[in-house]
Amino acid sequence: PNSSTCPLYYKGWYHLFYQYNPKGAVWGNIIWAHSVSRDLINWMALDPAIKPSIPTDQYGVWSGSATILPNGTVAMLYTGIDRPGTNYQIQNIAFPKDPSDPLLREWVKPGYNPIAVPDAGINATQFRDPTTAWHAGDGLWRMLVGGLKPGTLRGMAILYRSRDFKHWVRAKHPLHSALTGMWECPDFFPVREPGKTDGLDTSEFGPRYKYVLKNSLDLTRYDYYTVGTYNNRTERYVPDNPTGDVYQRLQYDYGNFYASKTFYDPAKNRRVLLGWANESDSVAHDNAKGWAGIHAIPRKIWLDPSGKQLLQWPVEELDQLRGKAVSVGDKVVKPGQHFEVTGLQSYQSDVEVSFEVSSLDKAEPFDPAYANDAQKLCGMKNADVKGGVGPFGLWVLASDNLAEKTAVFFRVFKDGHGKPLVLMCSDPTKSSLTPGLYKPTFAGFVDTDISSGKISLRSLIDRSVVESFGAGGKTCILSRVYPSMAIGKDAHLYVFNNGVTDIKVSKLTAWEMKKPMMNGA
Repeated sequence: PNSSTCPLYYKGWYHLFYQYNPKGAVWGNIIWAHSVSRDLINWMALDPAIKPSIPTDQYGVWSGSATILPNGTVAMLYTGIDRPGTNYQIQNIAFPKDPSDPLLREWVKPGYNPIAVPDAGINATQFRDPTTAWHAGDGLWRMLVGGLKPGTLRGMAILYRSRDFKHWVRAKHPLHSALTGMWECPDFFPVREPGKTDGLDTSEFGPRYKYVLKNSLDLTRYDYYTVGTYNNRTERYVPDNPTGDVYQRLQYDYGNFYASKTFYDPAKNRRVLLGWANESDSVAHDNAKGWAGIHAIPRKIWLDPSGKQLLQWPVEELDQLRGKAVSVGDKVVKPGQHFEVTGLQSYQSDVEVSFEVSSLDKAEPFDPAYANDAQKLCGMKNADVKGGVGPFGLWVLASDNLAEKTAVFFRVFKDGHGKPLVLMCSDPTKSSLTPGLYKPTFAGFVDTDISSGKISLRSLIDRSVVESFGAGGKTCILSRVYPSMAIGKDAHLYVFNNGVTDIKVSKLTAWEMKKPMMNGA
């Protein structure tokens, strides 16, 4: 997969459409590849689904979204490139050739394409990625297209309305905008009341529901979201946190995770998030292996009990890959100490650990200059910098001499009011001895009450991927790493404590993970 995702559920199958270059492991010649699954874990590749074939997409079929219409069929909204030499973007629609085919193998494009073109006030090269459409009980369909106001840095969720799903009219104002640069891959959906884990269909409308507006920022290459309220009469979305668009930004993932998309899964009544992680390896290596970019493990998402943020957790189907398990419990890790978790092959594993901090007294004072820059703070206070409470956590994909290791850890600070503040980091700076790799440190704050001293971590480890979930899915970080020594049976797993305060592992369970099935059809 080259980038962004369009997932949906149809007639018993999960579908994943994604940007794909059939001619190589680099960006270009973009079409829609297509894979299907019964369980979101074991996938089967089908023939590419949507390719350039009409004047309005003859130079590229770019990202888009699926909408399930009231009659049960699928409408696919997508961005087409219609002229050579410039990425002039217009919006198109396609339908299954045979709606009774659960695998949706063939698509047709009606003669009324395109359905939206860049008119006055729209930058035609920054106008893409239509969302799943929704209706709000008033007979109108709505969709968003990502955009950038010409001559400015104002990213926009451009709003379109339609009565018949054929003729779309742009609303006078965007649904929402902010001074952040171009908004790619917007996503907009309702969530249930805080703490309720069930999902909602995108068109489920009600005054008691909160809404999530997500965008992928072209400038930073992260996926940001806000939680807020949506009024379908004024056609405005208002974030609950007015600074959430620019300063106190929430991210789905604080690591290598981009161009993501959610869908409502009616089979399990949940909202599922799929995101893409590109390589941070060299292009030469990508070309040698013949592929570049992966999809993260699908995540179920719902509104945290606080109502302020989303929680994310790997879909339950992932547990079917768990094999041999090893457990450790009630083990104290003294300052500066570490221990190895032995008895399993950890290069493909699922590790769940619950930590207990003996005391928060020695937590370092927090410098408010880093309140909106966890990544910079983690770069300074990395896993090798001794702290008060932490850094403590896991060394994964580590060589036996620890020359290679990727650290996933917590560090606790005290804010100016004596309250604890938790930082979560994924630090790959020692992940590989291979020269020339891009090894960024990733970090996010964890909005959790650690006054009890308890915090949990789950890390999914898969050769070049470390995907971690802090405090039950409050903060998530995906890192790509490319060890030269810690490969296969030479990969080790450790728990470490580099603070001056004792840490207890109240329970750790690690599972070897079986390989999912992937095949072509």
